Amino acid sequence: MSETTLKQQLAERFREVNGDHPMTQADDAYVSAQFVALEELCAIQGRDGDAVRRLMLGQRLPLPGYLRSDGAEMVPADLFALADEAGGVDRIEAWFTSHWADPITGEAEWRAYLSGQYVCLHSVNPAAIQRKDHLTAAIRAAANEPHAGSAQWAERLHALIDELDALEPAFTAYDRLRFGGPTSRDTCIDAMRARFPRP
Repeated sequence: MSETTLKQQLAERFREVNGDHPMTQADDAYVSAQFVALEELCAIQGRDGDAVRRLMLGQRLPLPGYLRSDGAEMVPADLFALADEAGGVDRIEAWFTSHWADPITGEAEWRAYLSGQYVCLHSVNPAAIQRKDHLTAAIRAAANEPHAGSAQWAERLHALIDELDALEPAFTAYDRLRFGGPTSRDTCIDAMRARFPRP
């Protein structure tokens, strides 16, 4: 199968998962600053781009996080880190899902990981995914706590927000289109800081 065909197949799969939304110049600039083109990463690491595309299409590595408007498949710089840590692509699924006590949750997280849509974390790994889930749930629940508004409560809330802020990148307008609304940064960081200013 030619590189063009594999590239086209991957682009089609990406659009099936994310919808067909235009990337603006601002989106492209954001993505180029946060991610690396698959071809570049493969060249740096001595890997074959087509072999990696086949692994993505075979659901053994995550899809690209973005398709830049020039067609470049944009991936995190640590794309291969989890497979390396797990002992290879053949072992990554079992290694990844084992981080969740509930196998159904582990499987759901694995599918989410393969979608390439975990662009909400600087580094995508089970520990960061679990921490993000914990933080967003705690931040969302905070407004309904009995001591909401107290100084101690505000201090704890802002510590949670700051920790989430460190885990998450800025996102771009394209993300709000593909996710169909505001991002977790919009709702759990920016909106909460505006609603409950730091004392």
